[in-house]
Amino acid sequence: MKIERIELKEIRLPLIAPFETSFGRTSERRILLTRVYEASGIVGYGECTAAESPFYNHETIDSAWHIIRDVIAPMLLGKQLASAADVGPSLRRIRGNNMAKAAIETACWELEARSQGAPLYKLLGGIREEIACGVSIGIQENISALLKKIEAEIASGYQRVKIKIKPGWDMEVIKAVRAHFPDIPLMVDANSAYSLNDIELFKRMDQFNLMMIEQPLSYSDIIDHSKLQSQINTPICLDESILNSDDARKAIEIGACRIINIKLGRVGGHAEVKRLQEFCQSHNVPVWCGGMLEAGVGRAHNIAISTLPGFTLPGDVSASKRYWEEDIIIPPVEVTPRGTIAVRQGVGIGYEINEKRIEALTVRRDLYKIN
Repeated sequence: MKIERIELKEIRLPLIAPFETSFGRTSERRILLTRVYEASGIVGYGECTAAESPFYNHETIDSAWHIIRDVIAPMLLGKQLASAADVGPSLRRIRGNNMAKAAIETACWELEARSQGAPLYKLLGGIREEIACGVSIGIQENISALLKKIEAEIASGYQRVKIKIKPGWDMEVIKAVRAHFPDIPLMVDANSAYSLNDIELFKRMDQFNLMMIEQPLSYSDIIDHSKLQSQINTPICLDESILNSDDARKAIEIGACRIINIKLGRVGGHAEVKRLQEFCQSHNVPVWCGGMLEAGVGRAHNIAISTLPGFTLPGDVSASKRYWEEDIIIPPVEVTPRGTIAVRQGVGIGYEINEKRIEALTVRRDLYKIN
């Protein structure tokens, strides 16, 4: 594999409805799309999952653009790589900036799959032709609106419901949801909004039979999570704290969590996802695929990793229509009435790229090539 060109495009894609978490409210996604080209003309597509502002982690779409343009492209253009698995080691000198790295690394994996005429999920070692889907529901205007939203998602077939919480939107909300839906698989996601001062709050959550509490404490913490996990029965799931398989090892060794959410961009791409899920599987720690309000390209990459053996819980990969009036892939991602997505068998990500739609949404572009 020899990368001849790297193309970046920024698109603006409005959400059907705003999505709110403990660190903010999003109405429109600025999305960085990547394309990598070989001399043969084969192209691979990726999507950067960095947000507009540095509230989930330190990265943003603008910082990722800079890192790709000024650091990654000069390091990769013209370099002979044995496979896409070599992209990560080639970028090892870059500290952090995993989402920027993943935007290129995932495109290289898709390019390799296309060059082999194979589905990406099979190249990665996926074993499933259908994945189970959960749904992530943002903070709503009131509890009544949340209950209606959950009812609609259950009617659509989703196998697990995740609700966002934050201080002031937690115990009463969980209590109302559990009273209305006593038997649904239910989890909560705090996005790092709490501290060890809230231990008693989390102890009270044990009564609601939650699947897990996702990232309750600091985004960079492992130690305090171990203190919290030792005092509650509900499994803690780590998200922001886990940037690679070594972080997972440390977290599991000290009992900081019992479940791990794997996000493709957060850990730096497909190769690290494979290592992380293999490690967790060997230690009987279930993993699932988290979401970052991806458009179709990123969503398709998430489907591919969700077929790997360690992904045993329903992830946040949901239908395109939950977020977008029109996605950037054809067909859009669809969820069956039983809450699953059938994995497409076409080459690469398995979906056609809607270039006309992307062009209409593009507000910035750049192309880097071998001089």
